[in-house]
Order: sequence, then C-alpha cells, then structure tokens
Amino acid sequence: MDITTLIPQFGGFVWTLAAFVIALSVIVAIHEYGHYIVGRWCGIKADVFSLGFGPVLYSRFDKRGTKWQIALLPFGGYVKFAGDSNAASGKDEGAMEQVAADPVRLRETMHGAPLWARALTVVAGPVFNFALSIIVFAFVSMSLGTVSEPLTVEAVKPLPNAVEGLEQGDVLQAIAGRAIPESTQTPEYREFMDALPLEPVLEYTVLRDGQSVTVDGPYPQPALVGGVGPQTAALDAGLATGDVIVGIDGMPTFAFQQLKDAVEGSEGRPLLLDVWRAGETLQFTLVPKSTDEPQPDGSFVNVLRIGISSDGAITPATELPGLLQAAENGVAGTWRIIKGSLSGMWHMVTGAISSCNMSGPVGIAQVSGAMASQGALSFINFIAVLSTAVGLLNLFPIPALDGGHLTFYAYEAVRGKPPSDKALRILMTVGIAMVLGLMMFALFNDLFCP
Repeated sequence: MDITTLIPQFGGFVWTLAAFVIALSVIVAIHEYGHYIVGRWCGIKADVFSLGFGPVLYSRFDKRGTKWQIALLPFGGYVKFAGDSNAASGKDEGAMEQVAADPVRLRETMHGAPLWARALTVVAGPVFNFALSIIVFAFVSMSLGTVSEPLTVEAVKPLPNAVEGLEQGDVLQAIAGRAIPESTQTPEYREFMDALPLEPVLEYTVLRDGQSVTVDGPYPQPALVGGVGPQTAALDAGLATGDVIVGIDGMPTFAFQQLKDAVEGSEGRPLLLDVWRAGETLQFTLVPKSTDEPQPDGSFVNVLRIGISSDGAITPATELPGLLQAAENGVAGTWRIIKGSLSGMWHMVTGAISSCNMSGPVGIAQVSGAMASQGALSFINFIAVLSTAVGLLNLFPIPALDGGHLTFYAYEAVRGKPPSDKALRILMTVGIAMVLGLMMFALFNDLFCP
C-alpha cells in the first residue's frame, strides 16, 4: 500500500479530532465554570477546577487556594468542592471529623452548605450552557443581520445563464405580477414563493431611482447550495456551498424544488448531478439517505434527502438588529433546540422515528469537523447547538447527572433530610450504569447505523 494515500485521511482525522476537542473543551469549561463561580458566590470552596481527566499537564493555585489544572484527556472536566473527595472515598475520616467540628469550615463544603446554596451551585452548570448558546446565537444574529424591509437587492448571486436585469439597490415590489408580502418572516411570504411560476426567468417589478420599472430576473429559489450538512450524501460526494445543480440524470434543472422532487422520487437509487462551480461543470453521483425530518407541529416525517440547504438568487440588503432583538433571537434559537431535542427523544422512545437519530462521540466528532471546515461562523453556531444539548441532558433526573442531584435536593426539601447514604450509593451506581449504557448505545449507533 502506498502510504501517501493515507495522508489525506489522516489529515481529515486530525482536523475532526481537533475540532471535537475544541468544541467539547469550550462547552465543558463553561459548564464547570458555572458550577464553580456560583458555588463561590454561595460560599462553597472549590479545591480543584480541572479541564480534562487523567495526568495533570499544567496546574496553578489561585489566591483562594483553588487548583486550576489542565489534564491529559480532554474529554470532560470537573470541579471538586471542599469535602467531595473525602465523602466519595471514605478516606481521611479524621480530617472530615475536624471539618464537621468547625461550623465555618463545614459551611464551605458542598455537604455542609445550605440546601439553597447546593441547588444553585448544581443548576448553574446547565444554566451557563444555555447562556452560552443564547450569547452565541445573538452574536450570529448580529453578524448576519436581519433582512431589510422592504426587500432590497444587495447583490445577485453568480449563476449559470445569468439574467442581467436586477441591480443593487432595487426595491422589490412584485414577481411575476404577484405583490411581495411586506415581511419575509411570515407564512404568507413562504406561500408567495411556493406559488411563483416554475420558470428560469421571471418578470420583476422594482422601485429604482424613485420609479417603478419592470425587468427580467432569475427564478428566486434556484438549485443553489446554501450549505452542506454533516454526515450527508452531499458532503460525502463533495458538494460545496455555492454549487449550482444544473442537471439531474441528464434532465436540465434550475429550481431547488425540481431537485427536491427528484430526490424524494428517487426511491433511494443513485442520482447523477451536473453541477456548475465557478464557471466549470462537474458531475457528482450520490445516493439520497432516509431522514426523519421534523415538522412545524413537532411531528416527524421520513423523507429522502441529500443534505443541502437552499440559497436565494438574490442577496438581500440587511440591517443590524438591536441588542434586544439579538437577545430575543438568541433565546428563540436556544428554545427551538430544546423543543426539538425533547420532541426527537420522545419520538425515539415511542418508536415513531429511528433510534439511529441519536449520535454518540464519533458522530459528534464528525459533525464538529464538518462544521469547522465550513467556516468559523458555522463552527461557533454548532458549539451553541451542542452546548444547549449538553445543558438539557444534564438536567435529566438521572443520578450522577446534575438533574439527579437536584432530584435528591427536592427530596430533602420535602422530607427535611437527605436520602440515606446507602440509598445514595445504590442510586448513584444505577445512575452511572444508565449513563454508561446510554453512551454505549449512542456509540453503537455511530458505528452501525447507516
């Protein structure tokens, strides 16, 4: 075997691993810092803040006596609060007795702090994950801007057989004789676009230099690749953002709807795509994959997809959203992921969709690499998505997760005392087994699901 053939594969593996480690490290650092800083505010002392597990590569002590360290295995992290290791291992019982005899020192431990302080410290990890997502989505919203209204042409995308009628600054009033809705963010706009004649050249009415004029322009939803999803047929075949599909199995194509119809009607057979890329026509063969696609009502529909999103023929003018609007966009984006995740899990549990929709570490690593390869903004956006998922998972009432600890605290609040040590040991063992089982199941999906 020629070893040079392995270099691209090795490079791709290194890139994927690096992207995964960076994404996971950011999310874990934010999560654990939430535990640490809220615990500190609540008067609980932290002995160790570790990013990673295993042998320590670097460490230092701060003025509060907390050891900050980076460990060899960058696949997680933890905060060890005062008294944690002793309670867990049963070692150094004499030291624990001294702490218990000193009310001030006992108050600084996780076990000796009031119930409210422990609960706030535990819930802070997931809350900080959600906060990271909100901030990132707000940042992305401000970076991309919001479409100006009325709809105004900033630029016309480069397309094969380009129609030269539209110009920068044109205010769109009508297409094919149909008035454009006032807002692009309404269901009416979607209905308007779907109702347009399926023709490569349409008549546009625009406001130009104060006058209403009619010009020719391209079909507004061409078969233009706006983005390529991870773990998809399009990514495997080599399609890229900016590609224009001009033919499917020898049939000319100009609209994204034509591509969608061809994929859905393919019955899973290979498709030959003629692709226009920067003035050159290339050919790609790919096989559509069966996908459980979420619907607006929360249900799922199994459809064939190749894994690309569409882009419009026109780049619209945008405006910078205000901080309040950006924050609202951040909250809405985070809430959308939470709802989608819960809906997906429920449909998997009930058997409505395949359990192969659950990804494990290998799948997440592959997505990390794919998103990083599409640019910094895509990668940052993915970190926000993953941060929301991590925060949500940690709130599940499973012993060994943050949600499990909160469940114990709720029990303590109702009964006036915590569960017995024996019950806690049994429940924690069960919880760890559940988490490991879930991880193994997800890893199995990564390795054996199509």
